[in-house]
Amino acid sequence: MPGFKQVLAVMVFAVLPALTGCATDPTTGDRFFTLSPSWDSDVSLGLEAAPSFRDEFGGPVPDTAIRDYVTEVGMSMVPYLEEGVPSDLPWEFTILNSDVLNAFALPGGQVFITRGLASQLKNEAELAGVLGHEIGHVTARHGNRQMSRAMLMQGGLVAGAIVIGAADEDSVLRRYGQYGLPVAQVGGQLVVLRYGRDAEYQADELGMRYMSRAGYKPSGQRGVMMTLARLSEGGQRPPVWLSTHPYPDDRVARIDNLLNSTFREAEASSANVTRPEVYARRMLRPLAALPPAPPPPVGDETAMLLDAVMWCGICRDDSEPMTLADRWSRRIHAR
Repeated sequence: MPGFKQVLAVMVFAVLPALTGCATDPTTGDRFFTLSPSWDSDVSLGLEAAPSFRDEFGGPVPDTAIRDYVTEVGMSMVPYLEEGVPSDLPWEFTILNSDVLNAFALPGGQVFITRGLASQLKNEAELAGVLGHEIGHVTARHGNRQMSRAMLMQGGLVAGAIVIGAADEDSVLRRYGQYGLPVAQVGGQLVVLRYGRDAEYQADELGMRYMSRAGYKPSGQRGVMMTLARLSEGGQRPPVWLSTHPYPDDRVARIDNLLNSTFREAEASSANVTRPEVYARRMLRPLAALPPAPPPPVGDETAMLLDAVMWCGICRDDSEPMTLADRWSRRIHAR
């Protein structure tokens, strides 16, 4: 049996490198590790998962004009994406009938914002900031990267467990490996969490890039972060190194630096707008006239929920039923 385990371990270590690949981030030109270099895989995964997310968050709001408005603002930024982003991505911008304060994107171009978050924004530039941020997650392929890293980390831990299990009972590897694996697992999770925060910083900047190119003042992104900071006041926040998202005040500081450097001219330009009156007329007042959003269903079934560490910074292990909306809401508040 030990011999069989050793052979199996060698096979695992031999197969893992063959599964890896590299792709280019079109937003920066940097190369990154991925298990699935093709954009087609991003599109397929996003299209497959989108219906589950729509259902979990109450479906689209029952107002065609509001839905069209969100699509209009989101699509206004698509022509300004980098050349390396495929021109035929199936972009779709959906406002969901949920009071959960959230926005998210699936690989390949499926972008969502909830009515709960939209109702807290003050102008069209802030809506563009939210949607532009989510577009940035897609163009930088953050979902692809995060899943690839999580899958490789799990594969490495499995291989390590096989090697340690195959070692002699009194060997140094067996004696210390049984303590080292849990440490490695925690360390690996922190790497994934850290990657999540870096992705958020990058998406903030990309959102500012796209919205300013489309004619919005990039300070709309700052307004979004100030709103999130206000909404998270009074809640218990985990240490920043145990959160998938950086704290809103940290993001505001970075955005301020960008407004004073990279986006200084865009912010000062009289051609760029915020449009608070338009937002009130086309979003805030129609939302206020809608019936209350339905409560999210209790359930944990989704094609995308592959690994808890991908979705939240601190995951509880208890018997309380959690909806997918609960998990995503925690990503907003776990700052």
